[in-house]
Amino acid sequence: MTVHTSTTADLYPTRVSGPGTVFDRKDPVVYGSEADGPMAAVVLRGYEDKGYLTIDQLITPQEVAQLKEELARLSADPKIREDERTVIETKSAEVRSIFEIHRVSDVFARIANDPRVVDRARQLLGSDVYIHQSRVNFKPGFEGKEFSWHSDFETWHAEDGLPRMRTVSISISLTDNYSYNGPLMIMPGSHHKYISVSGETPADNYQKSLVMQGAGTPDKATLTRFADEYGIDVLEGEAGGAVMFDCNCMHASNGNVTPYPRSNVFIVFNSVENTAVEPFSAPGPRPSFIGARDFTPAG
Repeated sequence: MTVHTSTTADLYPTRVSGPGTVFDRKDPVVYGSEADGPMAAVVLRGYEDKGYLTIDQLITPQEVAQLKEELARLSADPKIREDERTVIETKSAEVRSIFEIHRVSDVFARIANDPRVVDRARQLLGSDVYIHQSRVNFKPGFEGKEFSWHSDFETWHAEDGLPRMRTVSISISLTDNYSYNGPLMIMPGSHHKYISVSGETPADNYQKSLVMQGAGTPDKATLTRFADEYGIDVLEGEAGGAVMFDCNCMHASNGNVTPYPRSNVFIVFNSVENTAVEPFSAPGPRPSFIGARDFTPAG
């Protein structure tokens, strides 16, 4: 049975007891205009249509080197490895992710609050924004694991209590993304439809979902229909580039069996006019290092 503890109207029911359904999103994709930020109208239209946009070089090679150096320092720090915000691969004992990275590291805090990042998020969402989630992801050569198809919003709505689709993610590449080392894959246009899935949210589901997406994953027939309708874009790009994508995009990544690692900084910005309430389909909210309850504007 779906747990609904929020008093806010649930426009996107999910984790239902019966079969899941697909319906149109009820929110805009772009809230701002060309006058509201650094991106041109044609870029905003592309984002509206596909659900994502790419930036060839967001940060400089020098900044990439600094972030990678900080990443290496953090992953070797025993205190960081023991922190609950750090996810460790079971077999390889390699660090997979470090959450709330903008609070763990001053170096990453600067990029998370940088105008090059925050101003674009404000433009897309039409308001001040706060950081709902941040992390660094490691996908080492030979060992990097895949991540199943999903909509982030489905999880953030069900388990964190985000009421509406007014959230954008930015993935900043610290390594080159090739088609074969597990880059981000998106079904362009899929953000216009919402997939309500069946099943319940297990207690402390976040502990499993940080390693492998489980609850909230659409069934194979629905994913096949989406792939047939929208296709799949494989997002290659050089270190220092970035991808911004809508919270409801259907996306995934393959495992990395190549020798070439893939690492990125991942920051989720939510509108200050869309702050989290009680979760819509979970017994309680996830820890704040995964879904923030501090709505202080970024930047």
